[in-house]
Amino acid sequence: MRYATVYTTEEEYSHFLELAKNLYYVKKIETDEDNRYSVLDNIKAGLEEVRIFQKGKLKTTPAKDFLNEL
Repeated sequence: MRYATVYTTEEEYSHFLELAKNLYYVKKIETDEDNRYSVLDNIKAGLEEVRIFQKGKLKTTPAKDFLNEL
């Protein structure tokens, strides 16, 4: 499968996405918005783990032990 990166203006962006979605041969559309949301989800999950750790409900590996495993 091949892929292409398209740079377009903000005004043309939504029109282009609608056009691409209607092409039968387009299998998948990834946008910069998809990546932004996944990064935010990962940050939220990490912060939740910190909260759980602070409450004493999660055990962690000391940084020294972690680095020694590498």
